[in-house]
Amino acid sequence: MRDELDKDIFGTFIPEHSHEDPVRRAQIQMKRPLPKRFYQEAAIAEAQEGFSILLDGKAVKTPAKNTLTLPTREAAELVVAEWAAQGEHINPATMPITKLANTAIDAVANSLDEVFDEIVRFAGTDLLCYRADAPKELIERQARNWDPVLTWVATAHQARFILVEGVMHQEQPVAAIAAYAKALEAYRDAFRISCLNVVTTLTGSAVLALAFAEGAFDLDTVWSLAHVDEDWTSEHWGSDEEAEARREARYAEFAAAAALFAALDSAS
Repeated sequence: MRDELDKDIFGTFIPEHSHEDPVRRAQIQMKRPLPKRFYQEAAIAEAQEGFSILLDGKAVKTPAKNTLTLPTREAAELVVAEWAAQGEHINPATMPITKLANTAIDAVANSLDEVFDEIVRFAGTDLLCYRADAPKELIERQARNWDPVLTWVATAHQARFILVEGVMHQEQPVAAIAAYAKALEAYRDAFRISCLNVVTTLTGSAVLALAFAEGAFDLDTVWSLAHVDEDWTSEHWGSDEEAEARREARYAEFAAAAALFAALDSAS
């Protein structure tokens, strides 16, 4: 076997800086030649800090040369499944959980406080708190869908956010942000915070991310709640192929983060 595992596990074909738009990111990757599959078998091995990924018996390394090790067997199985599913060539676009694990190990583990604080900052400008001033139908739809989530976080964690009409920024109560941060502490580890950061970024709502983490709302409900405005616009003005492709790509990343998060809480 070629000494591929001494390289970035995605070869030399991944751009150093990933594009923020998942569709554009996939387009960039598709233009680059994909590395050929160089292994026959993907497997799991117990390690001191969890479960490592093996390709033909050799431990996979992250881009920063750390061992790709997951905290639970179930999480490792998700990563192995991505490697096992690769065909003649290795396509990073079909390996979102592996990429998220790499991010947790190489980046978030070294800047956990910063990523944690970034999610808390999102709560200060949370999607659910910014309401339309017209038309009446949209105002009612936002209230019907979003008010129960804000009621949940107020009841479960005493985080009482205020509503803002329009798009002008308004500071949330210090007590609400502090209560939210206290609730988020339960997930302060590199893998879980990496997952919740993805959910927060893709939904625009730290409150929805916390609600998902605690099982108050399921995956598809959270996704639907995050797109109340977008869906209303599509219903009245139509959509287009590019917007639909972008949403589908975002959902794939969202679902990958949710799957990894769930696997982290599985019995190992």
